[in-house]
Order: sequence, then structure tokens, then C-alpha cells
Amino acid sequence: MPIERVPEVRNHWWWRPGWREGRHYYACHLSFEDHPELHSLVDRYQEALKTFPVLDLIPRSWLHLTMQGIGFTDEISNGTVEKIEDALRSELRRATPPVVTFHRPVIVPEAIYLPAVPATQIQNLRAACRTAITTTQAIDPDSRPYRPHVSIAYVNTESATEHIAQALDVIDAKPVEVTISHVSLLVFHRDRRMYEWTKATRIPIGNNAA
Repeated sequence: MPIERVPEVRNHWWWRPGWREGRHYYACHLSFEDHPELHSLVDRYQEALKTFPVLDLIPRSWLHLTMQGIGFTDEISNGTVEKIEDALRSELRRATPPVVTFHRPVIVPEAIYLPAVPATQIQNLRAACRTAITTTQAIDPDSRPYRPHVSIAYVNTESATEHIAQALDVIDAKPVEVTISHVSLLVFHRDRRMYEWTKATRIPIGNNAA
């Protein structure tokens, strides 16, 4: 099956509203430090991408699946964050750990990513996190399409994608199944063309919850 792609990509690192150098952000995402099988899959595809200067490859330590932003650290008090963490622990205790598969990459306007399949399980987990967060903190309405994924590279300049897709298309990699056991409450910045967290609080899902 050919690589799903857009014809052209653009720089991911423009400063979105509210962001600036040195500013940190709270988010409720998934991290993958305990999943070497996913790391190996990412390595296979990144090996094919390492010669493309238009791409910033994402190190294993910063692989994540974006679920829900919360807010900037200078706008949310420590007390509010503690309440959000408590609400997340309570809500996720009732959730079922998702089991998803990653396989073929997709090229989108600002990144290359691996979709999580089936999407429904992550969408349900995200809904549970949103329910917990909104007991304490207002967040943006859930109006944009959400396709859960793990990015493996960010785009740093405009480029056509045909040559990138060709490099990915020759990789013969088997699908990887991952069981998600926890959600991470992160504090991160994007000062160095990467999403790097300075704090990660792991919150167990379902029967793993203490």
C-alpha cells in the first residue's frame, strides 16, 4: 500500500498563539519509554529519513501521543494542577487500558507520524482525560478532528513529499501492538525544535491504578 501523504509539507516550528521561547505548558499525553518494540519500529523508519534535512527526527525519549493540552504553567496554579491530577487518577481508574497497533507512517503537512489503530480506544481515553480536566480547568472545545498518532519526525521547512514517501515505502516493517498502561501529565517546552518535558507524572489506567 502506498504511503499516505500530502503533496507538500511546511515548517512545524512557527510560534503558535501564546507560545514563546522559555514558556512551558501542561498537557495530558501518552509517552512510550516502556515500549522498545515501538522504538524499534520508529528506528526503522527514521533510518530511511535521516538524510532529509527538512526533517527533525524525534528521539526515543520524546516520542509521545498528543491527547489533551491543559494550559501554560504561568497561568495555572500548583493547587489547580494537583486537583487535575487527582481527578485524572479517579477517572482513569475506571478506564480500560487501550491496545493499539502502529504500522505504516503517514505524511501530513507538518510531520510524519504513525497512526494508532483502532483510533476509538485512544479517543475514549482522551474523552476520559477531558472529563477529569474540566472538573477544575477550562479547556478548548473538542471540535477539531482527532486522529491519534505518534509523530516520528517534524518538518522544519517547505518541501515536496514524493521523495520522502519513496524512502519510506521501501521499508518492510511488521506492525507493532502496544498496550497503554498509563497517561503522563507533562510539563514541556519547545525551545529547541522539539517537545521536551521537564516533568512527567505517570497516572495508571484501569487495573494498574493504585
